[in-house]
Amino acid sequence: MLMKVRFLTTSMGANAAWPLLWVTMLCFVPTARAQENLVKIRIALESSTVMATLDDNPTARDFAALLPLTLQLEDYASTEKISDLPKRLTRDGAPSASTGNVGDISLYAPWGNLAIFYRQGPHAPGLIRIGRITSGIEVLSHPGSMRATISRVD
Repeated sequence: MLMKVRFLTTSMGANAAWPLLWVTMLCFVPTARAQENLVKIRIALESSTVMATLDDNPTARDFAALLPLTLQLEDYASTEKISDLPKRLTRDGAPSASTGNVGDISLYAPWGNLAIFYRQGPHAPGLIRIGRITSGIEVLSHPGSMRATISRVD
């Protein structure tokens, strides 16, 4: 469901003596029915577990069809853990670019790899968010590679 959100802002920052402007944004607010379709996943590491929820988009559904999946997660740029996937995922309906935010699980389409952000990442062409970490993200910031088994939570 789309919801209109209005808020006040200034054109020169919060402390500027400029007139206030009403800004209207359209925000996506998942309905209860949409939330029922979200797939919960577990990322089991050597000594920890990370919990996450996959988004409801074609790329995330394509990823969910691969589960369970065991991967070797490699550290990349001290920002994210990455791993090759066994097959290319669909990009149908995906944005041309997005930003890797802390906790995002994404597909980096140009390389065809999974990217799990434990620090703020860049805005990148071909980055498609497929899910979000809900707990346990701190373990991903440990340096080096780690073996992970990703599976659905029933």
